[in-house]
Amino acid sequence: MRMYDLILKKRQGNVLTKDEIDWMIREYTDGRIPDYQMSAMMMAICFQGLDKEETYELTMAMAQSGEMLDLSGIKGIKVDKHSTGGVGDKTSLALTPIVASLGIPVAKMSGRGLGHTGGTIDKLESIPGFSTQLTDEQFEEQVNSIGVSIMGQTKNLAPADKLLYALRDVTATVDQISLIASSIMSKKLAAGADAILLDVKTGSGAFMKEKSEAVKLAQEMVDIGKSAGRKMTAVITNMDEPLGMAVGNILEVKEAIDTLKGNGPEDFTELVETLASHMLMLGGVAEKFDDAVSMVRTTIRDGKALAKFKQFVAAQGGNTRYIDHPELFEQAHVIEEIRSEQEGFVEHINAQEIGICSLILGGGRETKDSQIDPTVGLVFSKKVADPVKKGDLLATIYGNEEEKVRQAVKHFKENFHIAKDQLEKPQMIKQVLS
Repeated sequence: MRMYDLILKKRQGNVLTKDEIDWMIREYTDGRIPDYQMSAMMMAICFQGLDKEETYELTMAMAQSGEMLDLSGIKGIKVDKHSTGGVGDKTSLALTPIVASLGIPVAKMSGRGLGHTGGTIDKLESIPGFSTQLTDEQFEEQVNSIGVSIMGQTKNLAPADKLLYALRDVTATVDQISLIASSIMSKKLAAGADAILLDVKTGSGAFMKEKSEAVKLAQEMVDIGKSAGRKMTAVITNMDEPLGMAVGNILEVKEAIDTLKGNGPEDFTELVETLASHMLMLGGVAEKFDDAVSMVRTTIRDGKALAKFKQFVAAQGGNTRYIDHPELFEQAHVIEEIRSEQEGFVEHINAQEIGICSLILGGGRETKDSQIDPTVGLVFSKKVADPVKKGDLLATIYGNEEEKVRQAVKHFKENFHIAKDQLEKPQMIKQVLS
């Protein structure tokens, strides 16, 4: 087999076989196919596409290029959740203890943030003492003991995907639906869950700006998962404005705690309730969506979800006093209020650019080696469609350097728009595919 022949075959619009795809991924991962040939293949795929079978075989070849996590030692149906990322997305912090408190085992590997999107691991590690560095034995034992554990991606999962993504990132071949779907699903399948819930974001702060593209991506991933024998559900959700009110690691942890106490922002609460309910259905704990929602609301109201979060934090070395008393968290030194200079209604908040505000303050990574300041970020007082009077508080900026705060305030004002006419509140849940 020669890589030249496979590039030519795909460039001409023909279908690659399972053996050809397996050979290509194996040889590339082992360093025997050079980057320039794989770049040519990625570009050919961008122009010619992949059919469903090719997409599935590419996904499985990448999943099997490294370790496949074995979760068979964990009792029950393991349901994993993946979000395509966004601004203010602290969903896993509230979602995992809710479903664990209702009998769904959560054995989750999560990543760090890069660019304008935040990472679950960064948020958890802003809780003093919390560690995401666990051995396989500790990980499995904790899930069997308390029903939930989240660890950093320390295992050699889908190394072919890491190599391919780095290549696609510098050759303008990232935004091809089948390549995105296979990239995400190769890691999810390697992580060993029995069922997978996908939270596919759409809007200004999401990778998929248009809903139609988000639906296409979600459907591709659902098809891959089903072909691999997994139970699948995908929920298309709004990321045309930041999720919830808080953006920034400690600020988002506090908001997740508020949500587990039943006091979370309306949009974030709706998202968490919806995703948790679908996880309960995937895990066989509930048959009907309405019954699942009722169970979720009850475990929050009864304090069981918050108790599970504290148990989870304690198990991974975190200081639970911060959960009981969030005011103990370290706070940024420079606090700047942004007030409205006009009257009207909030028309648009550019979610991606608000993520850039947090990045300016030091709350995100511009490179993988960047250090995050967990105390910085911003908290909204107004969201899209809310009425605004002159002098009303729009948001509060938290920073530790005056110049960075000034830059963030300027950037915020350029990306927060007020109009005379009121819009409808954005729809959080746009579509469900299962």
